[in-house]
Amino acid sequence: MIEPSAATGVPDYSPAGLRILEQRLTTTRARLAAIDRRNLTPTDQINGDLIEAEMNGLDFQLRVLRPWARDPGYYATVWSEQSDVPAHEGPNAPVIDLWRYAYPLSAPDSTRLSKQLAAIPALLDAARVNLAGSQAHDLFAYGARAFHDQADVLAQLEAGTLELRSLEGRRRADLSGEGQRLRPVIRAARVATERFAAWIEAEAPRRTGPSGIGRADYDWAARHVYLSPYDWAAQEILLKRELSRAWAGLALEEVRNRTLPPLAMPQSANAFNQASLAKAERFTQFLIDRGMVPDRPWYRAAIPAQLVKWRPPTERDFFGHVVAQDPLPLYSHFYHWMELARMAHEPHPDPVRQGPLPFNIWQDRSEGFATAMEELAMQAGLYDDLPRGRELVWIMLANRAARGLASLYVQDNRMTLAEAGRFHARWTPRGWSDPDSRLVGFEQLLYLRQPGYGASYIVGKIQLDDLLARQSERASRAGRPFDAAATLAALAQPGIMPLSLVERALDAEEHAN
Repeated sequence: MIEPSAATGVPDYSPAGLRILEQRLTTTRARLAAIDRRNLTPTDQINGDLIEAEMNGLDFQLRVLRPWARDPGYYATVWSEQSDVPAHEGPNAPVIDLWRYAYPLSAPDSTRLSKQLAAIPALLDAARVNLAGSQAHDLFAYGARAFHDQADVLAQLEAGTLELRSLEGRRRADLSGEGQRLRPVIRAARVATERFAAWIEAEAPRRTGPSGIGRADYDWAARHVYLSPYDWAAQEILLKRELSRAWAGLALEEVRNRTLPPLAMPQSANAFNQASLAKAERFTQFLIDRGMVPDRPWYRAAIPAQLVKWRPPTERDFFGHVVAQDPLPLYSHFYHWMELARMAHEPHPDPVRQGPLPFNIWQDRSEGFATAMEELAMQAGLYDDLPRGRELVWIMLANRAARGLASLYVQDNRMTLAEAGRFHARWTPRGWSDPDSRLVGFEQLLYLRQPGYGASYIVGKIQLDDLLARQSERASRAGRPFDAAATLAALAQPGIMPLSLVERALDAEEHAN
């Protein structure tokens, strides 16, 4: 996308600046089209399709999504936490990842971070101009939340109390030494952020148009950017099916477990945190013992470093209700962090696949793998001695299907975000999802800002189920037992890219053998 200028630190989203990007895209498309891909190796053919999808992603941003002109949340750029997926979810202007810095800051890092933070007031001034024509009501009605959060992060950074989260765990952003001179810059960025939040709130009633991109553009992105076999209509069918399956699975688990005592974690913070760490280590050891991941120090460290801590009952959202009974299902989803550890310590050798793909092209693959791991671990025996834990897996699946369905209806402009939140909550079992909670608002806003993300958990999981089924059928046809360890290693080997390309890579490998 557009990088900040060296002079101002602010990206140029003017018509002239965007025309330059469009011209570069046209030139690069022509270069790719000039390559005769028919004679390339299967690996290079896949890479060619992946590069084309990235170009389509930029095209989609320029033609349809246009977040710099529609979405105030695009300008929320300060992050204290590493995402659990390869890159930040959703479209964002160039971000300031506080967690990437070593603290206390060195002199060069202090200068670099100061320059980044000093650009925030000018960026937000430019945003008001860029967003002048947007009528996307829900993007404005919910958009100020990210800036209240950003202001809070900046206030904590200035006070020296900010906790950072990354693959290595949690640490504090210590502004002693060289970092002390950042405080005036941080304060100015916070004030500008608070003013921008107030501006969004004042503008929201005047922005009265739809926010979804519509089904035709959703289908184009699904096919050409995310390389998905499923369009909007197919995704609706699949998510409805998974929602029904989750509710039915939960009901039957509850029948089977009706004479068992309820699950419960310790109720004091210290005891809960100790038990939670034991659950994280148990899940990691389970995957290693089953051969689902190799035994590496970074895999052992990845999930315990993201310890789920105790929260009082009054502060529990959906996931808080789940982990209050047992954190194992959420730790299963934290397979994300093992994938990030692999990217950091065992990067893919192919530079085209080495880093995170732009425009969230990885969404079905990354979220699908993590969601599938919840059920794969359950079926592999994680809850054999905790049968009521299986109920939580079905509840989490129902929640993901419900929120994904709601996101489809928002993109089709059949629901507002408020209506989506109510649907999302209604179809989450046990009343554990509050439509007015920060979590539901955050999730539905993200899925509006990034078309396809809400459905990706289930759509990606179903594609992974298909790949597992094919690998199992191949083993059966060859007269050999299904090898879970080898299969998961084979699925991971092509890299974190669309699952349709993973399937092609596996097919090419089979034909080569």
